[in-house]
Formats: sequence, structure tokens, C-alpha cells
Amino acid sequence: MKLHFSERKEGQIHYLFMEGDLIGEEVGPRIAELVSDLVEVGIKTVVIDLEKVRYISSSGLGLLITLLTKMKNVGGELVLTAPSEHVKKLLLITKLNGIFTVIESVKEFNLRANSNS
Repeated sequence: MKLHFSERKEGQIHYLFMEGDLIGEEVGPRIAELVSDLVEVGIKTVVIDLEKVRYISSSGLGLLITLLTKMKNVGGELVLTAPSEHVKKLLLITKLNGIFTVIESVKEFNLRANSNS
């Protein structure tokens, strides 16, 4: 299933809602460019909602690592929310669960963000 995404901005937090298979394809470079643009305008937090992502390939993992690196290079953060069991297992097997901030849902992220402000 081809990847589609939508976005929403709330204050200094930018949300990307992904749906489909994250395999890097032609959407990957567009997402990387979008995050670069967000960094340029001062966005420090990007939340990627994976609730509707059913599969991630090695290229898709590479894209997520690229996005994380872009954010960390400017003192920002990239948060992954609502990964499926398959995606959680993939992050665990690749030991990427230790470098990504993973939260169970966008709602849970918002609760944490609001309690920290």
C-alpha cells in the first residue's frame, strides 16, 4: 500500500500522520525535505504518527533515522507515536527502540507535552 501523509501544526510541534507502507519510495525524499524546511523555520519537535503504517522496510527505517538526525542536529526531537506490533518488533530487533522516543499515541504525547509546559 502506497504511503500517504497529512500534517498538522500546533504551536512549535509539527505532526505527520502516515498511512500505508513506509518503504522509502518517492514519498521519502518529500518527507525529508519537509522536515528540513521545518528545521529552517525553527520547529523543534516533529511527531510522526505510525498508527496506520503496517510495514516499514530498511529504506523506511533509513528515512526515520535521517529525520531523527536532522532534528537532533538542531537540538530538536523526533517522536514516533502509535506503532503497530509489527513496527514495535522491528524497532526492537534493530535496537532502534533505544534511539527513538516511542509513545503509545498522539494523545499520550499531548498529555506529556502539556504537563511539561
